[in-house]
Amino acid sequence: MRTFNLRVLVPCLLLACAAGPAPGQAYPSKPIRMILPFPPGGPTDITGRAIAQKLSEQLGQPVVPENRPGAAGNVGLEIGAKAPPDGYAITLTAPPIAVSPSLYKKLNYNAIRDFAPISLVAMIQNIMVVHNSVPAKNVKEFIALARRHPGKLNFSSSGAGSTNHLASELLKGRYKLNMVHVPFKGSGPALVALMSGEVDFGTMAVPGAIPIVRAKRVRPLAVLSEKRVPALPDVPNMKESGVDDFVVPIWYGILAPAGTPRAIIDRLNTEIHKALSSDDMKQRLAASGVDPMLSTPDDFAAFIKSETQRYAKVVKDAGLKAQ
Repeated sequence: MRTFNLRVLVPCLLLACAAGPAPGQAYPSKPIRMILPFPPGGPTDITGRAIAQKLSEQLGQPVVPENRPGAAGNVGLEIGAKAPPDGYAITLTAPPIAVSPSLYKKLNYNAIRDFAPISLVAMIQNIMVVHNSVPAKNVKEFIALARRHPGKLNFSSSGAGSTNHLASELLKGRYKLNMVHVPFKGSGPALVALMSGEVDFGTMAVPGAIPIVRAKRVRPLAVLSEKRVPALPDVPNMKESGVDDFVVPIWYGILAPAGTPRAIIDRLNTEIHKALSSDDMKQRLAASGVDPMLSTPDDFAAFIKSETQRYAKVVKDAGLKAQ
């Protein structure tokens, strides 16, 4: 279990001024929507549904996952930002909320102003895989293959600006490779394209890769993390593969619309921490390659700001242009 801490100064008046639930009305008194900004079947969906199920048990009200994919997660984020700030709509977010401001000239929401962060919830590692027809057994062989065939290899992503897109772009940039990006509307379709051979390679979240790697539907080359992941212990990391300083994880967190009463934010933060600290959730997430990661609401807000700055540099270094 990771606990995320940032020492940040925040006005204590926020706690005093925030409104709470209506007197005499217990929260929650009706089902809560959990907006998932990506299609079913991907790591966002897997992680969100696991958390929603546990929160439903704890809160005594259904927490209902609602997939709202599109535009690299921006459709779902806009819906979450514009939901009533009453605690009955929460959104599971991921790095695209920090990447999109650098990739899109116009967004219909503001990642900082339009949300009230509740908590970080998980960290997931990415893995680089190739279709079985690709004649490369490791990262070095793949780089050599791409150099011999400029413009011939293509790679999938779950959408422009996703972490798996940026990871592949960074590999391209570092080794001056000419490869073609094929974006899909979510991790599920990108995964299907890899298995079918529609694309040659891609990076994807470990939870989605585990079953197809074990079934030998694709060939794993390396995990994009500092250490090997327990769920796939035979797959080397990038450093072991001869590529230093190449760690590109995926993080998840839960947001509410801006203006949600602080009492509700704190209640949800407490329930999320309780859910992710339970033995059954730890085991369920670990089996999928997910590492729980907790924070306070204020630390999560500071984290989003720092990630937005970090990814602005990543986008610039990868040579990507705002759309």
